[in-house]
Amino acid sequence: MTIGDTCGWSTPTTNKIIHRVSAAIAALHREYIKFPSTQLEIRTEQDNFYQIARFPRVIGAMDCTHIKLSFVPLRSQVGGEQAELYRNRKGYFSINVQTICNSNLEITDIVARWPGSCHDSTIFNNSIIMVRFEDGCYGDALLVVDGGYASTCYMMPPLESPRTQADQLYNESQIRTRNPIERSYGVWKRRFPVLALGIRVKSEKALIIIVATAVLHNILRRREETLPPDDPELHLPAPWEQILSDGQIPQSQSTESERIPGRLHRTRDALIANYYQSLLNK
Repeated sequence: MTIGDTCGWSTPTTNKIIHRVSAAIAALHREYIKFPSTQLEIRTEQDNFYQIARFPRVIGAMDCTHIKLSFVPLRSQVGGEQAELYRNRKGYFSINVQTICNSNLEITDIVARWPGSCHDSTIFNNSIIMVRFEDGCYGDALLVVDGGYASTCYMMPPLESPRTQADQLYNESQIRTRNPIERSYGVWKRRFPVLALGIRVKSEKALIIIVATAVLHNILRRREETLPPDDPELHLPAPWEQILSDGQIPQSQSTESERIPGRLHRTRDALIANYYQSLLNK
Protein backbone atom coordinates (compact mmCIF):
# COMPACT_ATOMS: atom_id res chain seq x y z
CA MET A 1 0.00 0.00 0.00
CA THR A 2 2.85 2.39 0.83
CA ILE A 3 4.61 1.74 -2.48
CA GLY A 4 1.35 2.14 -4.40
CA ASP A 5 0.55 5.44 -2.69
CA THR A 6 4.08 6.75 -3.23
CA CYS A 7 4.18 5.86 -6.92
CA GLY A 8 0.55 6.57 -7.68
CA TRP A 9 -0.29 2.97 -8.56
CA SER A 10 -3.39 1.00 -7.65
CA THR A 11 -3.12 -1.76 -5.07
CA PRO A 12 -3.66 -4.58 -7.64
CA THR A 13 -0.98 -3.14 -9.94
CA THR A 14 1.47 -2.78 -7.07
CA ASN A 15 0.72 -6.33 -5.94
CA LYS A 16 1.46 -7.75 -9.40
CA ILE A 17 4.71 -5.79 -9.71
CA ILE A 18 5.97 -6.87 -6.28
CA HIS A 19 5.32 -10.55 -7.00
CA ARG A 20 6.89 -10.37 -10.48
CA VAL A 21 10.00 -8.70 -9.07
CA SER A 22 10.15 -11.17 -6.18
CA ALA A 23 9.97 -14.08 -8.63
CA ALA A 24 12.72 -12.54 -10.78
CA ILE A 25 15.00 -12.14 -7.76
CA ALA A 26 14.23 -15.65 -6.46
CA ALA A 27 15.12 -17.04 -9.91
CA LEU A 28 18.71 -15.95 -9.23
CA HIS A 29 19.06 -18.40 -6.34
CA ARG A 30 21.39 -20.75 -8.23
CA GLU A 31 23.81 -17.88 -8.73
CA TYR A 32 23.71 -16.42 -5.22
CA ILE A 33 22.81 -19.37 -2.97
CA LYS A 34 25.57 -21.87 -3.67
CA PHE A 35 26.88 -24.67 -1.48
CA PRO A 36 30.64 -25.33 -1.74
CA SER A 37 31.24 -28.11 -4.24
CA THR A 38 34.80 -27.96 -5.57
CA GLN A 39 37.77 -29.03 -3.47
CA LEU A 40 39.00 -25.45 -3.34
CA GLU A 41 35.62 -24.11 -2.19
CA ILE A 42 35.28 -26.83 0.44
CA ARG A 43 38.79 -26.28 1.81
CA THR A 44 38.35 -22.50 1.88
CA GLU A 45 35.12 -22.77 3.88
CA GLN A 46 36.65 -25.30 6.26
CA ASP A 47 39.55 -22.92 6.90
CA ASN A 48 37.14 -20.05 7.53
CA PHE A 49 35.11 -22.02 10.06
CA TYR A 50 38.29 -23.29 11.72
CA GLN A 51 39.28 -19.71 12.48
CA ILE A 52 36.18 -19.31 14.67
CA ALA A 53 36.90 -21.92 17.35
CA ARG A 54 39.34 -24.46 15.89
CA PHE A 55 36.61 -26.94 14.93
CA PRO A 56 38.00 -28.96 12.00
CA ARG A 57 36.41 -29.87 8.64
CA VAL A 58 33.24 -27.79 9.05
CA ILE A 59 31.65 -26.75 5.76
CA GLY A 60 28.46 -25.18 7.14
CA ALA A 61 26.21 -24.51 10.13
CA MET A 62 22.62 -25.74 9.75
CA ASP A 63 19.32 -25.08 11.51
CA CYS A 64 15.67 -24.23 10.83
CA THR A 65 13.70 -21.07 11.54
CA HIS A 66 9.99 -20.31 11.39
CA ILE A 67 8.84 -17.67 8.91
CA LYS A 68 5.49 -16.37 10.13
CA LEU A 69 2.41 -16.37 7.93
CA SER A 70 -0.16 -13.76 8.93
CA PHE A 71 -2.73 -14.57 6.23
CA VAL A 72 -4.38 -17.21 8.39
CA PRO A 73 -6.37 -18.96 9.82
CA LEU A 74 -8.42 -18.78 6.61
CA ARG A 75 -8.27 -22.34 5.26
CA SER A 76 -8.70 -21.05 1.73
CA GLN A 77 -5.39 -19.17 1.98
CA VAL A 78 -2.98 -21.61 3.59
CA GLY A 79 -2.91 -25.31 2.90
CA GLY A 80 -6.60 -25.76 2.12
CA GLU A 81 -7.99 -28.49 4.34
CA GLN A 82 -4.46 -29.14 5.60
CA ALA A 83 -4.12 -25.63 7.07
CA GLU A 84 -3.39 -26.94 10.58
CA LEU A 85 -0.15 -28.45 9.29
CA TYR A 86 1.15 -24.88 9.16
CA ARG A 87 0.53 -24.29 12.87
CA ASN A 88 3.86 -24.69 14.67
CA ARG A 89 4.54 -25.71 18.25
CA LYS A 90 4.22 -22.08 19.39
CA GLY A 91 0.70 -21.89 18.07
CA TYR A 92 1.02 -19.61 15.06
CA PHE A 93 1.06 -20.43 11.34
CA SER A 94 4.45 -20.56 9.68
CA ILE A 95 6.76 -22.14 7.14
CA ASN A 96 9.67 -24.01 8.71
CA VAL A 97 12.70 -23.01 6.62
CA GLN A 98 15.96 -24.96 6.72
CA THR A 99 19.16 -23.09 5.89
CA ILE A 100 22.87 -23.75 5.94
CA CYS A 101 25.17 -20.76 6.27
CA ASN A 102 28.88 -20.12 5.90
CA SER A 103 31.18 -18.22 8.24
CA ASN A 104 30.16 -14.89 6.64
CA LEU A 105 26.49 -15.56 7.53
CA GLU A 106 25.64 -16.12 3.84
CA ILE A 107 22.95 -18.70 3.13
CA THR A 108 24.54 -21.51 1.11
CA ASP A 109 21.51 -23.82 1.02
CA ILE A 110 17.82 -23.23 1.65
CA VAL A 111 14.75 -25.46 1.83
CA ALA A 112 11.58 -23.35 2.01
CA ARG A 113 8.53 -25.51 1.40
CA TRP A 114 7.65 -27.33 4.64
CA PRO A 115 4.76 -26.32 6.93
CA GLY A 116 5.47 -25.11 10.45
CA SER A 117 4.51 -28.36 12.18
CA CYS A 118 7.32 -30.32 10.50
CA HIS A 119 10.29 -31.29 12.64
CA ASP A 120 13.70 -29.96 11.66
CA SER A 121 15.15 -33.45 11.21
CA THR A 122 12.24 -34.44 8.93
CA ILE A 123 13.06 -31.56 6.61
CA PHE A 124 16.73 -32.52 6.47
CA ASN A 125 15.99 -36.22 5.93
CA ASN A 126 13.98 -35.30 2.83
CA SER A 127 16.43 -32.77 1.41
CA ILE A 128 18.79 -33.01 -1.54
CA ILE A 129 21.69 -31.83 0.61
CA MET A 130 21.33 -34.96 2.77
CA VAL A 131 21.47 -37.19 -0.31
CA ARG A 132 24.66 -35.46 -1.42
CA PHE A 133 26.29 -35.91 1.98
CA GLU A 134 25.21 -39.56 2.07
CA ASP A 135 26.76 -40.03 -1.38
CA GLY A 136 30.07 -38.60 -0.16
CA CYS A 137 30.00 -35.56 -2.44
CA TYR A 138 31.77 -33.44 0.18
CA GLY A 139 34.39 -35.90 1.36
CA ASP A 140 34.98 -35.72 5.12
CA ALA A 141 33.33 -32.31 5.49
CA LEU A 142 31.05 -31.74 8.48
CA LEU A 143 27.92 -29.78 9.37
CA VAL A 144 27.49 -28.35 12.88
CA VAL A 145 23.90 -28.59 14.12
CA ASP A 146 21.91 -28.32 17.34
CA GLY A 147 20.83 -31.23 19.51
CA GLY A 148 17.63 -31.82 17.57
CA TYR A 149 19.58 -33.61 14.84
CA ALA A 150 21.14 -37.05 14.95
CA SER A 151 24.89 -37.52 15.20
CA THR A 152 26.19 -39.02 11.96
CA CYS A 153 29.46 -39.25 10.07
CA TYR A 154 28.86 -35.74 8.71
CA MET A 155 26.60 -34.03 11.31
CA MET A 156 28.04 -32.85 14.59
CA PRO A 157 25.51 -31.94 17.30
CA PRO A 158 26.62 -30.94 20.82
CA LEU A 159 26.97 -33.49 23.59
CA GLU A 160 24.00 -33.38 25.94
CA SER A 161 26.01 -34.45 28.98
CA PRO A 162 29.75 -33.77 28.57
CA ARG A 163 31.75 -35.74 31.12
CA THR A 164 35.42 -35.14 30.37
CA GLN A 165 37.51 -32.07 29.65
CA ALA A 166 37.73 -33.13 26.02
CA ASP A 167 33.92 -33.38 25.90
CA GLN A 168 33.60 -29.87 27.30
CA LEU A 169 36.17 -28.51 24.86
CA TYR A 170 34.27 -30.13 22.00
CA ASN A 171 31.00 -28.56 23.13
CA GLU A 172 32.51 -25.11 23.53
CA SER A 173 34.08 -25.28 20.09
CA GLN A 174 30.90 -26.70 18.53
CA ILE A 175 28.63 -24.04 20.01
CA ARG A 176 30.88 -21.18 18.92
CA THR A 177 31.28 -22.65 15.43
CA ARG A 178 27.50 -23.08 15.12
CA ASN A 179 26.86 -19.49 16.21
CA PRO A 180 26.87 -18.06 12.63
CA ILE A 181 23.58 -19.80 11.80
CA GLU A 182 21.86 -18.13 14.75
CA ARG A 183 23.38 -14.78 13.86
CA SER A 184 22.38 -15.19 10.20
CA TYR A 185 18.72 -15.50 11.21
CA GLY A 186 18.98 -12.34 13.27
CA VAL A 187 20.56 -10.40 10.40
CA TRP A 188 18.15 -11.84 7.81
CA LYS A 189 15.01 -11.05 9.81
CA ARG A 190 16.21 -7.66 10.94
CA ARG A 191 16.90 -6.61 7.35
CA PHE A 192 13.57 -8.06 6.17
CA PRO A 193 11.17 -7.66 9.14
CA VAL A 194 8.31 -9.20 7.16
CA LEU A 195 9.92 -12.58 7.88
CA ALA A 196 9.32 -12.03 11.59
CA LEU A 197 6.14 -9.96 11.52
CA GLY A 198 4.30 -12.20 9.05
CA ILE A 199 3.99 -12.53 5.29
CA ARG A 200 0.48 -11.54 4.23
CA VAL A 201 0.24 -13.56 1.01
CA LYS A 202 -0.74 -17.07 0.04
CA SER A 203 1.72 -19.77 0.99
CA GLU A 204 2.96 -20.50 -2.56
CA LYS A 205 3.83 -16.82 -3.05
CA ALA A 206 5.34 -16.65 0.43
CA LEU A 207 7.88 -19.31 -0.57
CA ILE A 208 9.05 -17.13 -3.47
CA ILE A 209 9.38 -14.09 -1.21
CA ILE A 210 11.43 -16.08 1.32
CA VAL A 211 13.90 -17.23 -1.34
CA ALA A 212 14.05 -13.71 -2.82
CA THR A 213 15.00 -12.21 0.55
CA ALA A 214 17.64 -14.94 0.96
CA VAL A 215 19.18 -13.94 -2.39
CA LEU A 216 19.19 -10.26 -1.39
CA HIS A 217 20.62 -11.16 2.01
CA ASN A 218 23.59 -12.90 0.36
CA ILE A 219 24.20 -10.03 -2.04
CA LEU A 220 24.28 -7.57 0.86
CA ARG A 221 26.56 -9.80 2.96
CA ARG A 222 29.07 -10.04 0.10
CA ARG A 223 28.97 -6.26 -0.30
CA GLU A 224 29.51 -5.92 3.46
CA GLU A 225 26.48 -3.67 3.78
CA THR A 226 25.75 -2.56 7.34
CA LEU A 227 22.44 -3.44 8.93
CA PRO A 228 19.74 -0.76 8.83
CA PRO A 229 19.06 0.99 12.17
CA ASP A 230 16.17 -0.21 14.27
CA ASP A 231 12.85 1.35 13.25
CA PRO A 232 11.19 2.87 16.36
CA GLU A 233 7.78 2.47 14.68
CA LEU A 234 8.33 -1.24 14.07
CA HIS A 235 6.48 -3.18 16.74
CA LEU A 236 8.07 -6.60 16.88
CA PRO A 237 6.26 -9.57 18.43
CA ALA A 238 9.41 -10.33 20.44
CA PRO A 239 12.96 -9.00 20.92
CA TRP A 240 15.37 -9.65 18.04
CA GLU A 241 17.33 -12.07 20.22
CA GLN A 242 14.23 -14.23 20.63
CA ILE A 243 13.14 -13.90 17.00
CA LEU A 244 16.49 -15.03 15.61
CA SER A 245 16.38 -18.22 17.69
CA ASP A 246 12.70 -18.92 17.01
CA GLY A 247 12.28 -22.36 15.58
CA GLN A 248 15.14 -23.92 17.50
CA ILE A 249 14.33 -26.90 19.67
CA PRO A 250 14.55 -26.16 23.40
CA GLN A 251 17.42 -27.82 25.19
CA SER A 252 15.03 -29.99 27.17
CA GLN A 253 13.80 -31.53 23.91
CA SER A 254 17.23 -31.87 22.31
CA THR A 255 17.59 -35.56 22.97
CA GLU A 256 17.18 -37.18 19.55
CA SER A 257 20.89 -37.49 18.89
CA GLU A 258 21.45 -39.10 22.28
CA ARG A 259 18.84 -41.81 21.54
CA ILE A 260 20.58 -42.94 18.34
CA PRO A 261 22.61 -46.18 18.60
CA GLY A 262 26.27 -45.71 19.53
CA ARG A 263 27.61 -46.67 16.10
CA LEU A 264 26.33 -43.36 14.71
CA HIS A 265 28.41 -41.48 17.25
CA ARG A 266 31.69 -42.95 16.00
CA THR A 267 32.81 -39.91 14.02
CA ARG A 268 32.02 -37.52 16.86
CA ASP A 269 33.61 -39.79 19.47
CA ALA A 270 36.74 -40.19 17.34
CA LEU A 271 36.95 -36.42 16.85
CA ILE A 272 36.80 -35.88 20.60
CA ALA A 273 39.26 -38.66 21.45
CA ASN A 274 41.82 -37.96 18.73
CA TYR A 275 41.58 -34.21 18.16
CA TYR A 276 40.17 -32.43 21.21
CA GLN A 277 42.04 -34.66 23.62
CA SER A 278 45.27 -33.88 21.76
CA LEU A 279 44.59 -30.14 22.22
CA LEU A 280 44.42 -30.68 25.97
CA ASN A 281 47.66 -32.64 25.95
CA LYS A 282 49.65 -29.84 24.30
